Amino acid sequence: MRHQKFMAAAAASALALTLAACNDDGGTTDGDDTPDTTDTDTDTDTDTDTDEGDDGAAPEELTELEIVGFQHPSLGAFLPSVIMAEGFDEEHGLDITFVERPPDVYNQEFTVGQYQIGASGSLMSEARRLDQGVDVVYLFNVHDYWGGLVSTTDEITDITDLEGHTLSGATSSTNYAMFLWFAQAAGVNMDNVGVEVHDTGALGSQAQTGRTDAVQLWEPAYANLMSQELDNVTDIPLPFELWEEEFGTSDIPFLGVAVHRAWLDDHADEAEALQRVYEDAAEWTLANPEAAAEIIAEAMGSDNVEALTGLIADNDRLGLNVRPASEIEEGIQAVFDAGVDIDYFDTAPSLTLIPEN
Repeated sequence: MRHQKFMAAAAASALALTLAACNDDGGTTDGDDTPDTTDTDTDTDTDTDTDEGDDGAAPEELTELEIVGFQHPSLGAFLPSVIMAEGFDEEHGLDITFVERPPDVYNQEFTVGQYQIGASGSLMSEARRLDQGVDVVYLFNVHDYWGGLVSTTDEITDITDLEGHTLSGATSSTNYAMFLWFAQAAGVNMDNVGVEVHDTGALGSQAQTGRTDAVQLWEPAYANLMSQELDNVTDIPLPFELWEEEFGTSDIPFLGVAVHRAWLDDHADEAEALQRVYEDAAEWTLANPEAAAEIIAEAMGSDNVEALTGLIADNDRLGLNVRPASEIEEGIQAVFDAGVDIDYFDTAPSLTLIPEN
């Protein structure tokens, strides 16, 4: 029976404490290097009754991969839930275990190489990681950027009305960093905005209670908030048209799968198979929004299947768009240039983040 192989989040805290106490990277724990505790006898003569198919051929051996990613609710956790539930990994010869972690533990473990594959690779975060001497590559994009802004006061009907008001945001997130570019491009002086810093999980409640005049948030929190149809919450669209005017492309790659370059050098076939897994899962998800929403809602522990179904069916805000990094070089360069504009980067990062460069 197909089963979900997510490791308990409690293990994250234990491992984080162990890492902090020992200050030891512990080597890699990629699935290809994990000791095999199963029967390794490959003599098919002794296993023909139980291991061979109807045609007498032994079943294909699956390659194990262990991938770390953000825990739900997170965009980076959407497709992994679908992959596990529908078995897309096995269709491409892989046996994937997705390990869920909170963002701080994810960044620590992926950075030191505890896991060689990251399912929640923000393009801007990976560029900063590379700049800090961690040799990673952005293997393929999964979600294009979308950021939301909502108002809790009639005085804000456009992003340009933010000055002189208060704004709640998860300021350490790359989604907020990208939001800053759009605000700046629209002419907003953020020095004149009273920004309150909150964790991502608190942004929805900030909007519900109206404790600040506006809230910057993204999916799936935005869909959940707007499904409540609160009288005091109004959508304020970001001026996405300014992106193409500035950079000459509509591409805004944002979140994907990143790997350590050393792993990629030794596992090119597995990397290609992994991309096909994600491509198939994305195609199935967009073609079956309600079924996908039920899978994701169960993994999230949410009963708001309707909001998730609408999010997937529309896809404008979800931005599900699996593409290899080598095909979106212009968009990646634009994101890096935007990062320089908002002082996220001192200079535009090297495009060696793209595997072929």
